[in-house]
Amino acid sequence: MQHQHIYNKDGKQLCCTEEEKIYTNAGAKSLIEEGHNNHEKGDNHNHSQEESYSIWQQYQPAIISFIMLLVGITFDNYIIQDYFTGYMRLAWYVVAYMPVGFPVINEAFETLKKGDFFTEFTLMVLATVGAFSIGEYPEGVAVMLFYAIGELFQSAAVNRAKSNIKALLDVRPNIANILRGGIFEAIKPEDVEIGDTIQVRSGEKVPLDSQMLSGKSSFNTAALTGESKPKTISKDEIVLAGMLNLDKVIELKVIKKFADSSLARILDMVQNATARKAQTELLIRRFAKIYTPIVFFLALALVGIPYFVVGNYVFSEWLYRALVFLVISCPCALVISIPLGYFGGIGAASRHGILFKGSNYLELMTKINTVVMDKTGTLTEGVFEVQEVVSSVLEKMELVKILAALERQSTHPIAKAIAEYAKNDTSQYQASEVEEISGHGLKGIVNGKTALAGNTKLLQKFNIPYDPTIDDIVETIVVIAIDNQYVGYVLIADKIKEDAVIAIKEMHQNGIKQTIMLSGDKNAITQKIAKLIGIDTAFGDLLPEGKVQKLEALKQDKTKVIAFVGDGINDAPVLALSDVGIAMGAMGSDAAIETANVVIQTDQPSKIATAIKIGKATKNIVIQNIILAFAVKFIVLILGAGGLATMWEAVFADVGVALLAILNAVRIQRMNF
Repeated sequence: MQHQHIYNKDGKQLCCTEEEKIYTNAGAKSLIEEGHNNHEKGDNHNHSQEESYSIWQQYQPAIISFIMLLVGITFDNYIIQDYFTGYMRLAWYVVAYMPVGFPVINEAFETLKKGDFFTEFTLMVLATVGAFSIGEYPEGVAVMLFYAIGELFQSAAVNRAKSNIKALLDVRPNIANILRGGIFEAIKPEDVEIGDTIQVRSGEKVPLDSQMLSGKSSFNTAALTGESKPKTISKDEIVLAGMLNLDKVIELKVIKKFADSSLARILDMVQNATARKAQTELLIRRFAKIYTPIVFFLALALVGIPYFVVGNYVFSEWLYRALVFLVISCPCALVISIPLGYFGGIGAASRHGILFKGSNYLELMTKINTVVMDKTGTLTEGVFEVQEVVSSVLEKMELVKILAALERQSTHPIAKAIAEYAKNDTSQYQASEVEEISGHGLKGIVNGKTALAGNTKLLQKFNIPYDPTIDDIVETIVVIAIDNQYVGYVLIADKIKEDAVIAIKEMHQNGIKQTIMLSGDKNAITQKIAKLIGIDTAFGDLLPEGKVQKLEALKQDKTKVIAFVGDGINDAPVLALSDVGIAMGAMGSDAAIETANVVIQTDQPSKIATAIKIGKATKNIVIQNIILAFAVKFIVLILGAGGLATMWEAVFADVGVALLAILNAVRIQRMNF
């Protein structure tokens, strides 16, 4: 049975079961899973107990083996006795070996069944069983024990690296309080339809992308954008799923289904990010597949060849050297620490509101030397306001209302500004047969008359004469023609983003040699903004295909690694064409976000430099780990082959180096960018 909470319009609960009353306070968890609710007292306590028990189970084998190994070594070296010998001694160390050894033996067996012999599991089993065969029982147990401890530390490090993403997954809202018959009842967000009215109380998460119906409220957007400062959202503005309502009971109108919400897209991107591997990561994986069989056969050669060239050949001595060689050669330090480094980088980026769709793009960010940017919505706020209405033919408000009837068919920020200026009073004007002429504007029928609204190129396209002095206006204007007659224009103003200047400066400081702005806006205003911000080169009056042509021309220079930053539907082709496509995610179009490789949830251009910094820091850590692993392994391999390194040095070269590499990899999550 599915339980439902019922509320009135003020957010007060009307009825519920005794069991459900526990969960009515703001911030209480609603456990909706697999299509049904499962509310039970003490879930958190039970979960905590289960988690503690799970950790104990995870570490228990290593603890048992460690204690038994210490007891065995004590009897071997510090207690004079005659019973801890022979089969008794062997049995003790076998029992000490099995808690940590059995899982590895099982893994080795499973990989052997799949035809994969050369794995780290096989190497560890051969090395430790070999140590037992020549009587080195403590060392055989120690190698497997420290290998198991290394795996535990690796697991802990991976869990730590996942913590940012787990925190992001935790913002998923569990219920939506939907208005039905004058009351609000709780249902799954997946069941809410576009246009439904939902209620969000103080301390609750917004379940779906919506439009604010109430006056205003303050929201914590940290889970989506990484921005700790609360954001105030007013009536008719957009509220995104995952935002936390901080103030009062509010009502919202749903504008997207849950599967299409910003939150759902973010979760999908982050969860699938690790599927796209960086070139360094792929190279190491390929290297490990070649490297492991080579060292295995070298170990065999280390046992066999000396028989023919060494006068006083002792099999057990050379077998010991070969076993040391096998332990040292295990590639786990590289195989685990490098993916962990990239995963940590993706996690660090998500904490700053930057979502990478794969570690390959994290690596590619370090190579970018040219950043090409859209203007509106990327470097400017994209929040336009009507500043002036000019017409010598019609009354100003009549012109605005005719224009607004047409522009209501568009989602462009300028169209929204005009519709807002008309104050929704367009009842006497109806637009039909509206079509968008890409890069020019809109054409439609308003009250039986043909109306055109857009830039001056639109009038030129239809050979409609207009006042040539308007070509000298730097600001953005929308010209209007009715029945092939120019009737006036509306002047629109946009605002440069607060961090735009800092963004360009930091890009140059982080290795970007050239910044370029491409805009469909008038070239005069494009050049003006470029100069104010500090852009190196700017091009205006560009149609969508013009942006593509400019980027294709830039790509002719093979020395350029290009990132394009945009937010609009028209930017999707350029985002796809660039080496790294970066979309502004908070207000960006779905097409831009889907096409991009990197999404900036805060809509701040300064995050571009942050993404580059994180990419470079990640790459540095990966290179450090590669050098550390190869250097130590090479030195100890030489010493082991020469009989100068024992199994204990081999353990350090394998497990010790892996632990150092892991600790270095997780460092990125503590860095400030």
